[in-house]
Amino acid sequence: MTDRSIVVVGAGIVGASLAYHLAGHGRPVTLIDAGLPGSGATRASFAWIGRPAVSDLPSAPLRYLALDEYRRLETELPGLSIRWSGSISWDGFDESPGARTDDVGALEPHLLHPPAEAVHSPEDAAFDPVAATELLVAAARNRGARLLTGVLATALDHQAGTVSGVRTTAGTVPAETVVLAAGTGTVALCSGIGIDLPVEPSPAVLVRLRATPGLVRTIVATPSLEVRQLDDGTVLAPVAYGGETDQAALLGTARRARDRFAASFTGAADTKIVSGEIGWRPMPADGEPVIGRPAGTRGLYITVMHSAITLAAAAGRLAASEILAGLPAPELAGCRPDRFR
Repeated sequence: MTDRSIVVVGAGIVGASLAYHLAGHGRPVTLIDAGLPGSGATRASFAWIGRPAVSDLPSAPLRYLALDEYRRLETELPGLSIRWSGSISWDGFDESPGARTDDVGALEPHLLHPPAEAVHSPEDAAFDPVAATELLVAAARNRGARLLTGVLATALDHQAGTVSGVRTTAGTVPAETVVLAAGTGTVALCSGIGIDLPVEPSPAVLVRLRATPGLVRTIVATPSLEVRQLDDGTVLAPVAYGGETDQAALLGTARRARDRFAASFTGAADTKIVSGEIGWRPMPADGEPVIGRPAGTRGLYITVMHSAITLAAAAGRLAASEILAGLPAPELAGCRPDRFR
């Protein structure tokens, strides 16, 4: 009997979404990760999802689906806690498709210096990316998927143009189809079988603060301050990577983020630093997702993208459909790996 199993390498939010959408269709699915689900770049994500402005980018058809696909997931997975708070942005962050408002104070009453006008995108949302990843993995396992954690994928089993499994620190895992959702780690796995994938690590810092709950009601985005707040008072603030190479440098970055936040919201003077960490996001050379089967190689499917959080629900469903049914999804036509050949 032919082995029709599928192995997904990488249990970030994209791999978790793939495993969830692949499982339960009569084919064995195994999800493997060197750490725990959501412990890589997913954990350090700001996790803001929104609808893009009108765009002619190759990925536009995929990006337009993002919010609708998360609303679908909400109905399928009631434990998926998405906060549909909307966003406000100004001073260069205001190219989103939302409507302009001159009543920022009503949306963010604790903002000390609200702009005269901002873009309000009421559909925008955010969620806990690690909790969402864990929920998707649990749902995949309920559908019959197998999870292997603490297992590092070291190479692809490959002969005569066909990938037949993954070599790992725990032995070889055979598969009819190997799906790579390993972020920056996908590059080395592809390189090992002669596929050059132009994806570079794009670091970003996520600072976590602890403040009085209820200070920030929406997602606030400006060049100097980008924040959202959780119900328990935790404030998430993404910061551009400044070359930090040790904890002292990260602490300095976190202090600057805290000071900007404290100077921007009333009642934030006693805000404390919780943590600062670097997320190494996979960034394709042209900024567009890489999704699909590379030409000339059987048994391999690649999924690398930014923003993975925004696209995970849509990309997971469409990619799973392509893998299971073999029919190309038109929304992924502009994301194929062969554009780099």
